Amino acid sequence: MRGDGGPIFRLALGHLGIDIYMTVIPAVIPVLVSEGGVSFLLAGLLLTAYNTTSSLVQPVFGWLADARGRSIPLAVAMLVGGAAIGLFGIVDSFPALLLLAALAGMMHASFHPIALSAVSRSAGEGNRGRTISYFVVGGNLGFALGPLLAGFILGRFGLAGLPLLAVPAVLIAPLLRGDQVRLGRSPDVHDAGGTNRTGAFVILSVASMIRAWALFAVLGFLPTFLVQRGIDLVSANLITTAMLLAGVAGQLFGASLSDRYGRKEFILLGLALAVPAYTGFLLTDGPLSLGLLGLFGFALWSTFAITVALSHELMPRAVGLASGMMLGVVVGAGGIGVAITGLIADTWSLPFALTTVLPLLAVATLLYAVLPYPWKSGARLLSRLRTRAL
Repeated sequence: MRGDGGPIFRLALGHLGIDIYMTVIPAVIPVLVSEGGVSFLLAGLLLTAYNTTSSLVQPVFGWLADARGRSIPLAVAMLVGGAAIGLFGIVDSFPALLLLAALAGMMHASFHPIALSAVSRSAGEGNRGRTISYFVVGGNLGFALGPLLAGFILGRFGLAGLPLLAVPAVLIAPLLRGDQVRLGRSPDVHDAGGTNRTGAFVILSVASMIRAWALFAVLGFLPTFLVQRGIDLVSANLITTAMLLAGVAGQLFGASLSDRYGRKEFILLGLALAVPAYTGFLLTDGPLSLGLLGLFGFALWSTFAITVALSHELMPRAVGLASGMMLGVVVGAGGIGVAITGLIADTWSLPFALTTVLPLLAVATLLYAVLPYPWKSGARLLSRLRTRAL
């Protein structure tokens, strides 16, 4: 990492703050329905407005930063996004709520590719994976804190208290001011002479979409599956949280080791551990089953920050676009795939639907394996074997 870690810490904290708002709308919907007179259909449209803009528009902001050097300052994105969500408790008009949801999603979309590009820019070649993992973990923590914060405010103050949700944005935004965390036209990205490998990036994106589908299918239906196994709902949600925390540890572990031993090697190692761990979770019961679930979360999530770092190395002249794809379109497409898993569960059964995660992971593993990206420690091992053979 070049210089001190201050900018990285601020960007990770910013990622935590902006991702708090990503999970607030689902937490607010029950109150909007019961007290605000919003139907479930309209509530669903609010989620669609936010998710569509936050996922699909990210590459556009990334491209604008890469090609035009234009971006919304991170502090502005943070403040406007937080204020838009906070106004949910004041506005009575549904069209206004829809506009606020889309605006919050737009700010979410603008923040990620710009901030992530700045993080990648601040990292050296030898620790890009570890540096990016700090940023990604910040978002994971924000994702988990959103429902807790919204639930506390709604429980104490009701809808009228929602403007308090803007407090994290107000506190964090001043830390994001300054040239060190704003992406303009980056000389070390655009003038470094690297060549974009678009074909390899497409393979990486497709593999990552399939991996995201598998992960979100497990995440979305795990509490219900555990309840069907006889575990109470509170414990089921705690187990799901524990799996996510194991994933956070996995990201930090895997990304750091990938810097030293190779990106491709550790993506495949993570998937090689995830598949048998998940299979064992489905086939066993009790503490052993839950332990294997934790290993699955650790192993599968360990690959995420690695693939983000790899995307930047495949697209050195379009880091913003790559960031928007990996944190926006890839994640969004994976979330859409969960609907297919839900359809399978409706048609057959939830246990059977969750077994379909295994072929998804197998396909993702195959695509990562054929990805045209150089081996690192694997190449050294092969060279040693050839030398000994001679």
